[in-house]
Amino acid sequence: MLRSALAFLPAVLMFVGPALANKVFVSNERGNSVTVLDSQSWEVIATFPAGNRPRGITISPDGKELYVCASDDDTVRVFDPETYEELHTLPSGPDPELFALDPSGNPLYIANEDDNLVTVVDVKTRQVLAEVPVGVEPEGVAVSPDAKTVINTSETTNMAHFIDTSSYKIVHNVLVDQRPRYAEFTADGKKLYVSSEIGGTVSVIDLSAAEPKITKKITFAVPGVLPEWLQPVGVKATKDGSRVFVALGPANRVAVIDGKTDEVLDYLLVGQRVWQMAFTPDEEFLITTNGNSNDVSIIDVKAEEVIRSVQVGEQPWGVVVAPN
Repeated sequence: MLRSALAFLPAVLMFVGPALANKVFVSNERGNSVTVLDSQSWEVIATFPAGNRPRGITISPDGKELYVCASDDDTVRVFDPETYEELHTLPSGPDPELFALDPSGNPLYIANEDDNLVTVVDVKTRQVLAEVPVGVEPEGVAVSPDAKTVINTSETTNMAHFIDTSSYKIVHNVLVDQRPRYAEFTADGKKLYVSSEIGGTVSVIDLSAAEPKITKKITFAVPGVLPEWLQPVGVKATKDGSRVFVALGPANRVAVIDGKTDEVLDYLLVGQRVWQMAFTPDEEFLITTNGNSNDVSIIDVKAEEVIRSVQVGEQPWGVVVAPN
């Protein structure tokens, strides 16, 4: 009996191993597709069509629905993350670019670049709950950890809008630098980072007081890189708040920032035109999308080192990792 059990054990381990891997989904803006990677082998395991100009991409907390902003289709496409089949679509305004799910998985907040609205959609009933007027060219969307506030960044208005999720009304506006792209809350909800692509800064906003207040603007300098190439876009903070990573666009670098002091510690060389990023659930790795080199870079978070690049589709834009 023991010999039989031991003989069976390797087969069990072989079965369990791959099942523990998390799928990585990359939206390819020009390729009109989503590339799927295995987070253990970092091999491409699938590619499937995702509509016209897919950009923003996210996944439900239970891992059962993958959401993609099909920007040129003016809709959000919903896919089965296992079969890659399209399940249905969700309504949005024209040119949806980025979105964020409530931590519970519902509703979905969508920034529509061409109509200056954030559309709030119930992902179960597929109905629009509200349309919130914001500034010109809304892009970034983030939901606070307590789900009480949604942030929208408007590229032309140069503002971060604070939207109350109970009333769908703007309660604060914070002026940041030119062309804000992305917003990222710390896990404790006490701090917000807003990247400004053309301004070349990341605004650090203190949320611990009654009114949000910018306490610092992080700037960047890389030897041999022209200042105008230092264009902050995607931002990701570790759960413990110790590190913040900023994608610097055509500078082909990811900045590593001390989350306590908000000082730049290092710059990591990645692919060309680094745009968005996503952690694996254990935060062991950070994946970046590099639009002009058609690849993703894999960063070892603890070592703060780029360990691999993987070719994906044409002009990768967004990335999300399936939950455990």
